[in-house]
Amino acid sequence: MPRTLFSLFILSSLAIFGLFGTTVHAQDDIHNHRECTECGMDRKAYGFSRMLVIFADGKEVGVCSLHCAVEAMNRHKDQTVQTLLVADRNKHKLIPAEQAIWVLGGKKRGVMTMRAKWAFTTREAAQDFVKDYGGEIISWEKALSAARADSLSKSR
Repeated sequence: MPRTLFSLFILSSLAIFGLFGTTVHAQDDIHNHRECTECGMDRKAYGFSRMLVIFADGKEVGVCSLHCAVEAMNRHKDQTVQTLLVADRNKHKLIPAEQAIWVLGGKKRGVMTMRAKWAFTTREAAQDFVKDYGGEIISWEKALSAARADSLSKSR
């Protein structure tokens, strides 16, 4: 019996640290990356739009917005992005960007862009935002494409 309990303890510990380690570490991203690497803005003040880019080699880049994430990825074209996390607009918790429900546009001013792009954990939260501020619900692919297009037009 003690062996079984010990085995369960080891497996649970591995699961907690292995599966949840990235999430716990990612939520501490503001402490680890206080300023946006691209524009210098305070990521704590922009906790609702911040992103964390994690490259395949383990290097992390903390940015204030999707715009700056695109700029960081452009600067590091030789590196593969392993994980791209974005803050939920309402809860400020980091979630995988491709799993977020994205809203493009609306009356709420965007961060580092003329065309706002906001991420939400749930469709209901995104719909409530659209009801209050306008904009349209879009996919991650469209949000990323819009950010890339906006970045190109800004650099001209």
